[in-house]
Amino acid sequence: MKYFTLGELCKSTTATKQGIRNTPTAVQIRRLTALTDNVLDPLREAFGAPIVVNSGFRSNTLNAAVGGAANSQHVTGEAVDIEAYTRTREDNKRLFDLILSLGLPFDQLINEFDYDWVHVSFRETGNRREVLAAHKSGKRTTYTKL
Repeated sequence: MKYFTLGELCKSTTATKQGIRNTPTAVQIRRLTALTDNVLDPLREAFGAPIVVNSGFRSNTLNAAVGGAANSQHVTGEAVDIEAYTRTREDNKRLFDLILSLGLPFDQLINEFDYDWVHVSFRETGNRREVLAAHKSGKRTTYTKL
């Protein structure tokens, strides 16, 4: 892990506010490290500027508190939600496009709500390279393949 720390991959405002323990196991740390080494660090290198992790690892309790899906890869240590340091949709789209153009080995890549942020996941084996866009429909989120 060259550009990211375990602390920033596990940091959560919700966990701090609600007193939720958000400590990954050794297996989850290995997965977070693999995600960082294979996707985040090469992306940061190519982007040439800082990348902000908005949501990384989530314990089951934290995942429930933020309304995450029960099968979320955030819980397994395989996913992060990221933004460019500028926090603009244009730069978030650049991150999304860079992941694709660099051929980085992702499992899922999701354009969240017109590049409000980017979700990217990585599995140690069997990455699907699934590219999606998330849209709000009332209170419901729907996903379309890109």
